[in-house]
Amino acid sequence: MPQDYNGFEYFNVTFPSEYVAQVEVDRPKKLNAFTEAMFHSIGSIFDRLSHDPDVRVIILSGNGDRAFTAGLDVQAASEGGNISNKDITDVARKATRIRRHIQEIQDCVTAIEKCEKPVIVVMHGISYGLGIDMASCCDIRICAKDTRFSVREVEIGLAADVGTLSRLPNSGVSMSFVKDVALTARDFSAQEALQVGFVSGVYDDKKAAVGRALELGTLIAKKSPVAVQATKDVINFSRDHTVADGLTYVKVLNSSMVQTKDVEDSMLAGIKKTKPTFAKL
Repeated sequence: MPQDYNGFEYFNVTFPSEYVAQVEVDRPKKLNAFTEAMFHSIGSIFDRLSHDPDVRVIILSGNGDRAFTAGLDVQAASEGGNISNKDITDVARKATRIRRHIQEIQDCVTAIEKCEKPVIVVMHGISYGLGIDMASCCDIRICAKDTRFSVREVEIGLAADVGTLSRLPNSGVSMSFVKDVALTARDFSAQEALQVGFVSGVYDDKKAAVGRALELGTLIAKKSPVAVQATKDVINFSRDHTVADGLTYVKVLNSSMVQTKDVEDSMLAGIKKTKPTFAKL
C-alpha cells in the first residue's frame, strides 16, 4: 500500500489507479494561490513520492473549477516579512536573507522536476505565475481548453525567480514567445500554448483533461519502473548537455540498468503475448 500522505494542508494526495498518485492543490476559495507553507508542503510531498515504491507516475492538478493556481498569494507573502525585511537596514544582510528565502522556495518547486517518477500536470482555468513555474518542471503538460496562462511577475514589479525564466527557454518553445509572454505578462490561451508546444494536448474541460492524464499515467505505470525512471533521467540530462555527453551518460547508466530482470520479463511477455508484472523499485 502507498504511504500515508494525509496531514498536508491544502493538498489532497490520492491513488486513482495502481501505482498512480494524484497530487491536487486544494485551496479553491483562494484560486489555489500558494502561501509559503504550501511551497514547503509540495516539496515534501514530491520528495516522498520520488522514493515511494508504490508510486510510478504522478498527476499534478488543482481542485475547483476556476483555477489550477493563481500563483503566489501576494498578500500573504507581503505580510510574512521575507520580502520587506524591515528589521534589517544593511543592504548586504537584507540581500542575503532574501537570497536564502528565494533559494528555499526554488528548492521546493525543483522537487517536482527532481522527482524520479514521471509527472503529468493538468492545468485548467487560471494558471498564472507559479502555475507555469510548476508546469515547466513536469514531464508531460496537458490542459483544458478554458486554461488562461500568464507569466505574471512583471505585473507586480518582479522578474520571475522560481523557475519559469530558466525552464521555459528549455521547454521547446521559441525564445521570441518566451520573451513575448514574460515581458508583457499578457494572458495566452490553451490553443496558443498548444501551438507553440508548451502543452502536448488540450481537452474540452478539466474532467476530460484529468481523464486523459489518468490514461497516460496508467499506461506508463504498466511499464518497467527501471526503464521509465532511467528514460526520464537520461532525457533531462541530455536536455542540459551536449549529444556526446548524453550518449556517454546513457552508456554508463545502462551498463547496470540493462542487467535488470525487467528486460527478460518484457521480452518473454512479448513472445508469449502476455502482460508482464514488474517488481517494485
